[in-house]
Amino acid sequence: MNTLITPLQVLKLAFGNGENLPPDTFGEADIAAAEQRYIVPVIGPELYEKLLAGTHAEFRDEYLAAPAALFTRLALQPRLDIRTGQCGTTEPKSSWGQPADKEALRRQCRALRSEARTLLRRAVAYLDSHRREFPEYLPEKNILNRCTTDGGFVQIR
Repeated sequence: MNTLITPLQVLKLAFGNGENLPPDTFGEADIAAAEQRYIVPVIGPELYEKLLAGTHAEFRDEYLAAPAALFTRLALQPRLDIRTGQCGTTEPKSSWGQPADKEALRRQCRALRSEARTLLRRAVAYLDSHRREFPEYLPEKNILNRCTTDGGFVQIR
């Protein structure tokens, strides 16, 4: 499966130094799903395909890697907060750590979403100011130019 970033990049860009996860926690399918949901509607399928082919690698690494990693974590976070095993689905709990409450989990997801959206808007601003370099990018197809949710409000343009 071809994605803009690798699982290792997701670990480096979206998780802190103290957040140790096994390498098989997620894979390229998780990344591809996040890219299809959050990145492609903004940059368009034509530019996305070019980026997957290796064109505009500097733009991909500088502007899209971080939001793609954060959106991947956002999509994965609910799965990371629970465990599934022989006894069904459980929350991890031990003598040295307790699961976060629902409000803390909501705050974390809101912060991840906010940071990822801000970085994605930064990428769009770069695309808009460098239109000649990115003929595949069509601003009229960018979903952020038609509809956004800011501060809990849906804005349709």
